[in-house]
Amino acid sequence: MTAQELNTIWFLLVGILFTGYAILDGFDFGVGILHLFVKKDEDRRILLNSIGPVWDGNEVWLVTGGGALFAAFPGAYATVFSGFYNAFMLLLAALIFRAVSIEFRSKRPSRVWRQGWDIAFAAGSFTAALLIGVAMGNITRGIPLDKQGDFVGTFLGLLNPYSLLLGVTVVALFAMHGAIFLVMKTEGELQATIKGWVPRLIGLFLILFLSFNVATFFECPNLVAVMVTRPYGFAVLALDIVAALSIGYLTARGREFPAFLISSLTMVLLMAVLGISYFPHLVMSMPDPGNSLTVSNCSSTAKTHGIMLIIAAIGVPIVLAYTASIYWIFRGKTKLGHVGY
Repeated sequence: MTAQELNTIWFLLVGILFTGYAILDGFDFGVGILHLFVKKDEDRRILLNSIGPVWDGNEVWLVTGGGALFAAFPGAYATVFSGFYNAFMLLLAALIFRAVSIEFRSKRPSRVWRQGWDIAFAAGSFTAALLIGVAMGNITRGIPLDKQGDFVGTFLGLLNPYSLLLGVTVVALFAMHGAIFLVMKTEGELQATIKGWVPRLIGLFLILFLSFNVATFFECPNLVAVMVTRPYGFAVLALDIVAALSIGYLTARGREFPAFLISSLTMVLLMAVLGISYFPHLVMSMPDPGNSLTVSNCSSTAKTHGIMLIIAAIGVPIVLAYTASIYWIFRGKTKLGHVGY
């Protein structure tokens, strides 16, 4: 394989890893975002137990994606993780609070104790989802880089309206995804309540998503120009909207698992649109596109990519098999027993 082919392959693999994280931890975040809208203590425990066997494993995909980015494109990794340092520290704090809340929430029967951890769980989930969206918004829009590819902006500069809009859109997307997951994992009155949320969450997501795409036409003309030369990207975008609309139809007819798969497909198509419009860039420089980091100017050597590809060919199927087995073991409706959160 040529160096360019290996660069392209690793661009796709890094994208796949982060997409896997968005799908798997996305419904975890969604459950947390919706957690406070459920009032009964028993129902909140069901929500926690629905993600209990898988939430920590889902977060491994973020670590794996970050590690793959570091090994395959160290220049992009250095720029993003140094430039977004404060944001990533806030993200780490939010993830820690989520984890502690899940583990500590039911350790004591005190109402105040449980409500405090419920708030921490919801706040951590919301904050993490928002920060992920803001980071993606800045990557999409472009960040100020110098000629060496170093970030020269500020933390407050990352909190621009365009990126915040994507942050709120991601919150709505994860809430929708989490609600669909909960419909699949609950039953009875609780399921009926959550099922009633799904159409509204789909509508909220679509409104925000369409607003974000309109904003992209004004904020990111360079990406729009690329999409014009790659018209299949618009076809993927249209398919994504159709997929989101079909979720409500499937949920209303009790086809819970297909609805969850289509919700996951929605995220895959979203990331595909970004990849189509962004390649070969990894970090777009704004306002000077000449300083952008691409798959060619910030990648590891072809030998490194080749060795990593062999390791990935061995390791990824094992990880996928393990993940599939866990979801299979804990399939079905969530019920409270003598063990659990």
